This record gives sequence, C-alpha cells and structure tokens, in this order.
Amino acid sequence: MYCVYVLQSVKFKKLYIGFTSNIINRLKEHNNGLSQATKPYIPYSLIFYEAFINIKDAKNREKYLKTGWGVRSLKKMLCNFIPT
Repeated sequence: MYCVYVLQSVKFKKLYIGFTSNIINRLKEHNNGLSQATKPYIPYSLIFYEAFINIKDAKNREKYLKTGWGVRSLKKMLCNFIPT
C-alpha cells in the first residue's frame, strides 16, 4: 500500500506533500532531519493522508496535490488545520 501524506510544520505551519510505502518511518525520517526539503522546518505533524493500492495512483495524486488546484482543494478539505 502507498500513502500520499501532508505534513505541517509545528513551528512554521508550512505544509509538505509526499508519498511513501511506510508512512510511520517516513514521518520519523522527516522529524529526524533526514530530508533536505523539510529539515529547516522540523518538527512536523501528520495532518492528512490517503492510501492507494497502486504506486502510479499515489504518484499521480501527489503530483496533483502539489499543483495550484491541488493545494486549493487540499486547503478546502483541511480548512480547520491549515492557517490562512
């Protein structure tokens, strides 16, 4: 199973979107500073994820959520969690 996930920086409220086959280990990697893209904004909280059986579907969903339309739809879904 593959997950598309959204992390939010606890300190800076910055969002990060990614995908993985092991969401628990991936969150630990982000919070331990092992990802250059997220290291400056640690610690992170997992605020949303979607599970997929197919890796292609997960990658396509991640790609969409990183677009302008995807970010807007994500913010609508998570309006109580994401600061405006």
